[in-house]
Amino acid sequence: MMRNLRFIFLLIKLKLSRMMVWRLSFFGAFLADGTLFLVQLLTFQVIYSQVDAIGDWNRAQMIIFVGTFSMINALNMLIFFFGILAIPEKIKNGDLDQYLTKPINPLLRITFENLNPGSFPLVILSVLIILYGVQAGGFKVPFTLGLGYTFFVLLMTLLWYDMEVIFKTIPFLVISAKGIMQMEGYLIEMNFRVPGILFKGVFKIIFYFLLPYGIMSTIPTQLLSGSLTAPGLVQALCVTVVFTVFTLRFWKFGLRHYRSASS
Repeated sequence: MMRNLRFIFLLIKLKLSRMMVWRLSFFGAFLADGTLFLVQLLTFQVIYSQVDAIGDWNRAQMIIFVGTFSMINALNMLIFFFGILAIPEKIKNGDLDQYLTKPINPLLRITFENLNPGSFPLVILSVLIILYGVQAGGFKVPFTLGLGYTFFVLLMTLLWYDMEVIFKTIPFLVISAKGIMQMEGYLIEMNFRVPGILFKGVFKIIFYFLLPYGIMSTIPTQLLSGSLTAPGLVQALCVTVVFTVFTLRFWKFGLRHYRSASS
């Protein structure tokens, strides 16, 4: 464990050194994603100027939903997105060979080798959006509830990571996964615009259990606003555990089917 931690810190140091060479691109992710979330926030503000609620959620809950999604996305961009994003290309051109020959877990190295500190301001922006939603709704947030919300945001970030790795592992098994990668982007975008509380019937089964993007921002928002039920809480925990176990096994399964550049 300590060896892995030292390795991760070394990767962070090297990444910071490389990024500071190109200072203008340091905050690129923050500017792009920050603008996107602010536009979405303004969109919901316009909608709520005409209606009192969307589903069971009022304006304050929707603000928290946007802030929570922004937070999970920010942590994703900050920690693992750019590393995991490169997996299909590494599989295609054989660059994965050099990861498999090193005495470090290849998925661990790929996960942390492209951290993006320039996304950290998006974390701050997300916190401000969440606080604005809490203030607008008049919600009381004791310390224990704040800890619970933080835990579920981190848990949903892990679930997002699981989905990223699963989709990026599929290229081990197929010649081209471009369509699958595009579908992943569409799913994320749709669940950013449509809160999970609006899914019913078969759509709820799909986006809560099979492709659980629908719970990623919805569950923490429900917890913070006091509308999360005990079954919903247990469901989120179970879904994350199941997908994390599946992700690790699916990654190992993909590695067994990897055909290196030298084979």
